[in-house]
Amino acid sequence: MRIGVPKETKTLEGRVALVPAAAGDLVSRGHEVWIEAGAGEKSRFSDDDYARLGVKIAPDAAALYEKGEMIVKVKEPIEGDLAHLRRDHMLFCYLHLAAEPVLTRRLLDIGLTGVAFETVELPNGDLPLLAPMSVVAGKIGVQVGTHLLHQPEGGKGKLLGGMPSTERGKVIVFGAGKAGGASAALAAAAGANVVVFEMRQDRMDEMMRLGNNVTALYPYRDVVARELASADLVIGAVLVTGAKAPHVATREMIAGMEPGSVLVDIAIDQGGCFETSRPTTWKEPTYVEEGVTHFCVTNMPGAVPQTSSQAICATILPWVNKLASAPNWRDDAALVRGINVEGGQLVHPALKGMSL
Repeated sequence: MRIGVPKETKTLEGRVALVPAAAGDLVSRGHEVWIEAGAGEKSRFSDDDYARLGVKIAPDAAALYEKGEMIVKVKEPIEGDLAHLRRDHMLFCYLHLAAEPVLTRRLLDIGLTGVAFETVELPNGDLPLLAPMSVVAGKIGVQVGTHLLHQPEGGKGKLLGGMPSTERGKVIVFGAGKAGGASAALAAAAGANVVVFEMRQDRMDEMMRLGNNVTALYPYRDVVARELASADLVIGAVLVTGAKAPHVATREMIAGMEPGSVLVDIAIDQGGCFETSRPTTWKEPTYVEEGVTHFCVTNMPGAVPQTSSQAICATILPWVNKLASAPNWRDDAALVRGINVEGGQLVHPALKGMSL
């Protein structure tokens, strides 16, 4: 199969879907792999790194999309990409369509087959292609949130881990999956007092094992409001596979937080899990609402493209090979669950009730 890897076009997005070694592996399996010139540069991979492994270099996006049968990229297509996509393309990337009705309508009009990384689902409910970027986003959420608490950034001027004779910072994390778990672990290691809201008992147990400075609670509305009132940094990391994220904190609750507190919404790709959230970019990453600094960048892992590209590629490569090699790939239930749109129709159950 002819596999095309375009340059990412989202604002300050530096990732590339296939690193040179992975693209070369696909070439050795008999596939023809094309990459758009410069697609790997922000991840520190040159065109020569690809070419020496047998990967073909397309001079621009138009040529890349013309050559590719399966388009493998990281983030959802935006205007420049949509102009090149065709009905006969298979698109394999993060889509997050539940929060993007306009994009969904465009993909339906094109009529292509769109398989989303985030909805490829194993029988036990695990989302293997979402996991690595969730971990990266979880770590970035704490790193960025710590910085935004600094007084020159408009924050409280509070050191998250504290020190003798001072209070520790308080971090609240909603959700103890891959992203939330990574956030909680990093915040706890930094010495903060961490409260994790989670509904699953097994995940609560896992969070409690992070240390004596971690508390796991069920998200009762009254308890959430109480804990938010004294929080310094809040991380939102809740997920409903393929669907819009539920709001776990209302505007009223957020208005009750102290000025200069920080809120990071990792769930923003799926619409955001706070009532006051709206998407931002790495170019303009923050805004202040109800006195609280909001960080809602929709491609957080794009800030560390070398690490992110290596992590995502190692995860998606077997699935890329399966899609490209097996005429009966639809026998794989996990990949079938990943189909979001096909032939102008909404396929994934979480999307079928969308208003377009």
